[in-house]
Amino acid sequence: MIWLLLALLVAWVALGPWVPVAVAVALCVPRVRWWVLDHVWVTWRGTGIAAAVVAVLAGVVVLLPDGWLPVPQSPGVLVAPSYVGRPASATPVPVGTIPQNPHLARNGAGTALGDAWSTGTSPWLGPVGLQPEVDTAWYGLEQCATLALDSRDRLVGLCGDRGGRALHVIDPDSMRPLATKRLPAPEDGDDEVCGAHPYLDAADRMVVATSDRRVLAVSTADADGEPDLTTARTWDLSPHVPDDDCLVALLPDWAGRIWWSTQDGLVGTVAPDSGEVRVLDLGEEVAGPFSTDETGATYVVTTHALHRLVLDGSGTPGIAWRTEYDRGTERKAGQSTRGSGTAPVVLDGGVVAITDNAEPRMHVLMLERSTGVEICRAAVFEDDASASGTALASVGSGVVVANTHGYASPVRTLLGRGTSGGMARVDVPADRSGGECRVRWTSEVVAPSSVPRVSLANGLVYAYAKRPSWWGVSAWYLTGIDVRTGRSYFSVRTGTGVLMDNDHAALTLAPDGTAYVATLAGMVRVQDRQPKDASD
Repeated sequence: MIWLLLALLVAWVALGPWVPVAVAVALCVPRVRWWVLDHVWVTWRGTGIAAAVVAVLAGVVVLLPDGWLPVPQSPGVLVAPSYVGRPASATPVPVGTIPQNPHLARNGAGTALGDAWSTGTSPWLGPVGLQPEVDTAWYGLEQCATLALDSRDRLVGLCGDRGGRALHVIDPDSMRPLATKRLPAPEDGDDEVCGAHPYLDAADRMVVATSDRRVLAVSTADADGEPDLTTARTWDLSPHVPDDDCLVALLPDWAGRIWWSTQDGLVGTVAPDSGEVRVLDLGEEVAGPFSTDETGATYVVTTHALHRLVLDGSGTPGIAWRTEYDRGTERKAGQSTRGSGTAPVVLDGGVVAITDNAEPRMHVLMLERSTGVEICRAAVFEDDASASGTALASVGSGVVVANTHGYASPVRTLLGRGTSGGMARVDVPADRSGGECRVRWTSEVVAPSSVPRVSLANGLVYAYAKRPSWWGVSAWYLTGIDVRTGRSYFSVRTGTGVLMDNDHAALTLAPDGTAYVATLAGMVRVQDRQPKDASD
């Protein structure tokens, strides 16, 4: 009997959830069931041994610090290919210079979306699929959905679990936390968008909003450069933000003021030195990050419109223009609100882009930065199967958009299921004559909640993708796609099971060519095979 149990265990690990289903069906046959009952004493003994082993392993998992173990994988490794495609050739993207906000960490490292323009780009190479190596680190049920890179290329993560949020300084090699700071526990009713969008400033301080409506500037290193998380400055916004509201996003402008937004539509500034606060009430829900540019403007998308905000003579934010979009008739599965699910992306040539929530198909909208006048729009994906609950990624003259339609929660990806899927690139027409934007390509890649990330150095857009499987195996992949043609070069399996779901976490590229993705239970690292030193 022991050999049979071992054989079933091996089959389950190799083939996935259909194996126990087949066993259950087999037990419906009387002769099979009787044979099993005749050997039940062995089964009970084996069950006892198995329970003891599981208890010991569970104790080890609880006692070991975060990052010491890999993320547990679900069965089905033989029916989910470990690698598909071939390595890509590095061809840089010819885009204009993305200006560096002097009060934000270097472009590509300061926010989950890369920079003050929220371009979703990185100036560094990402993996090209050359015999890629995958490593994971188990954090329990804690997800570091927002990652930044300090000046020493250490990861700085805003991480959350059921107990609230914490900041971690994370070693990029071991993926283990080097320093941790717990933030105030959330109040009853706090939404997941509250405090979700911090930034790393030019002094290596993580500027983060707390559940008690404060803004903290937390140093990520001590005087000797060692990992450390100490609150350097605090700004209390509770007199300006009601108890039933919460801070959503933070970002500095080019003069160093800290802009902030709340879920109920308050937008304001904090003067870092004096602490003076100025507030504007948009009166419309805000659920995502915003963008700032070198002209001093801030772009905020609400559930009704895109706004360009500037400071008046007294330093108070005001509306320079407001452009409404089609917000649809309901909140689609795959978006957190009834409205645009993307942050405003500033592009070359004085353009700002968002998506709408139109039916039957969502549109990508391109608007003039200076006036808010629509330049063009393009419908993307299929009728009644289009939504975007993640950010756009810039390719200079246009954007890449991922379809998140159908992704209501991680449950949607269980047992090998996928979502509506698809990615597309949309460009501004050269003559800007109005009407239709150019849909340059579409891809059938299924990336349920992926935030696209473009490497300007190699011309690839990365997606955290999932391959739907009739075997019931939920396999996740880092996929590299050519930004010019939409062709998928490679997909490398990062793991299997719901714990490998990124659940809207952004993908981060490091200067050494490594890609990091936060999952529901930890971290994934993908890097190309490193050539051995000739002296080895």
